[in-house]
Amino acid sequence: MKKDILITDFLSELSSSNPTPGGGGVAALAGALSASLCSMVANLTSGKKKYAIYQADIERIISTSLRISEELYLLIEEDAKCFEPLSRAYSLSKDDPNRDEVLENALRTAASCPARILDKAIEVISLFEELAVKGSRLALSDVGVAATLCDAAIKSSLLNIKINTKLMKDRTIAESMNKEYINKADEATKRCDLIYQKVTEEL
Repeated sequence: MKKDILITDFLSELSSSNPTPGGGGVAALAGALSASLCSMVANLTSGKKKYAIYQADIERIISTSLRISEELYLLIEEDAKCFEPLSRAYSLSKDDPNRDEVLENALRTAASCPARILDKAIEVISLFEELAVKGSRLALSDVGVAATLCDAAIKSSLLNIKINTKLMKDRTIAESMNKEYINKADEATKRCDLIYQKVTEEL
């Protein structure tokens, strides 16, 4: 996705019959939005006397969240690029002797980007975990929204990993990848849920 694309253009592309952007790009966008919300909450907290004890942490959260948001944003386009080899592989004739190998490699490539999105989204969690304690109470609901979006990014990425590993012939690699990312997602979504519950109870 180009840096200057409008959200209306993105939604239009997403609504079309084109396979990209798709669920992987949406997962990356959800993660980027979560990180950006963390930056917003931190910026609303920065410089306030009530939270002066946390100022250094807040400044770190601002810079970190902006970096992660940018990285996740770039993964929207990267996800589309990772899908291209798979799209080409499916168009190969079933009589092509190289088809299976090409398809297998393409499936691994297609699974690699949502795996990166999931890993990157996990980095956001520690930010809103801190903000749930150190952030302005006036923006507490936004911390909960950040947790919800991050949860969606992680779960969505896992689905996009599994849709590709399901078709891999090499079940050792497929099952290893599934196990790794199911475990990561389970732990991460529990952390997201805890923050969502904490925010809900405080509101």
